[in-house]
Amino acid sequence: MSDTRGAAPAEPRRPEPHSNGKVLIMANPTSGGYDAPFLQDVRQRLERQGRSTEIRLTQRAGEIGETCADPALAVQTLVVAGGDGSINEALTGFQDHPAPPQLAVIPTGTANVLALELSLPRTAAAVAEMILAQKTKPLHYGIANGRPFALMASAGFDAEVVHGVPLSLKRRFGKLAYVVTAIRIGLRRKSAPLDVTLDGEHFSGKFAVACNAHRYGGPFVISPGGATDPGLYMLVLERDDPWSSIRYTMALLSGRLHKAKGATVRPFNVASIKAGRTVAAQVDGDPFGATPLEIQASDKTVPILVP
Repeated sequence: MSDTRGAAPAEPRRPEPHSNGKVLIMANPTSGGYDAPFLQDVRQRLERQGRSTEIRLTQRAGEIGETCADPALAVQTLVVAGGDGSINEALTGFQDHPAPPQLAVIPTGTANVLALELSLPRTAAAVAEMILAQKTKPLHYGIANGRPFALMASAGFDAEVVHGVPLSLKRRFGKLAYVVTAIRIGLRRKSAPLDVTLDGEHFSGKFAVACNAHRYGGPFVISPGGATDPGLYMLVLERDDPWSSIRYTMALLSGRLHKAKGATVRPFNVASIKAGRTVAAQVDGDPFGATPLEIQASDKTVPILVP
């Protein structure tokens, strides 16, 4: 699996829309990974170095996105303490911001694939050091039906699982909730064929995922392009019957999914995923309606802090 996209080097520190150096940390206090002492530790370390820092706990769904869309947001660094869904919410808000601040991530959610992708730190000392060092890379992202995604947008079995997992089960068992839901859905589902178009070329399959990152579902690599590289890739699997699913899973675990029979990985500029009947879709691990999906890379980037 060759990478046709150029790797993006770390960006030098650039002028920020707000030069006050303020840091805003946003977190959901009802999430399973919320850790108040950890966030206070980060705040205190930053303030000892002269950085004005605020911790703001969300009170409703969508508040991170609303804050990130506010053109009056007067901070240099917006820190999201959460999972991939919270990062997606921030990106959605930043689409409407004329000059987004730097984005930083403290991985605390059920799914933290972007944190693995960028090798983000997980100790308070290392998080504070990363914020103080001000080393950024451009976070590229895709757009699916107007919604940004930092990791993936897909249609098929995985989206059915994302739609079907109960929130109570997810909060109680974390990633295990997805396994339980996948088994329950897999025993009774009837899949639908997908028509995938990549820059005018047609492909047929039962599962399709547009990738903006190397990884999928954790440490498993399915795409040669990373989240800080420009461009998108599409993975299409021809079949999703039980035997094929086992084969693909074994190939995924061994890092050879792109070489599996019936698997196609291609770079693209513009893509669509359609089906003869409604097929569930998901974006960055959250439910996102259903097919059809129209997908392309955004022409914008967001500066994200990296170690």
